[in-house]
Amino acid sequence: QVQLVESGGGLVQAGGSLSLSCAASGRTGSVWSMGWFRHSPGEGREFVAWISRSTTSTRYADSVKGRVTISRDNAKNTLYLQMSSLKPDDTAVYYCAAALKSLSRLIADQSLRYDYWGQGTQVTVSA
Repeated sequence: QVQLVESGGGLVQAGGSLSLSCAASGRTGSVWSMGWFRHSPGEGREFVAWISRSTTSTRYADSVKGRVTISRDNAKNTLYLQMSSLKPDDTAVYYCAAALKSLSRLIADQSLRYDYWGQGTQVTVSA
């Protein structure tokens, strides 16, 4: 089992920045790919970003590209998401996810490929 706990959400004005963290515990040695997804009212779960275990490969949704950076510290078992130039459309509950296998960039945006999920952290961007 792998437990994921997100933190860092909150209320921010449009144009502001926010950094999210996701602490992993349990069988962290079995975690390969990790990603961030978000879920806003009236929308389905949306892919945000993905990072490989080696941290050398990343992928971003077009909607956040250039404004978001995903990173991970394997020694600390922590995943990060740095967000800037935030927009009201970024308002959502953000979830981190972990896969017990290596995902290719091509399929990293598919939520069903991930095995474990955190409980989510709310990000609200005011206009």
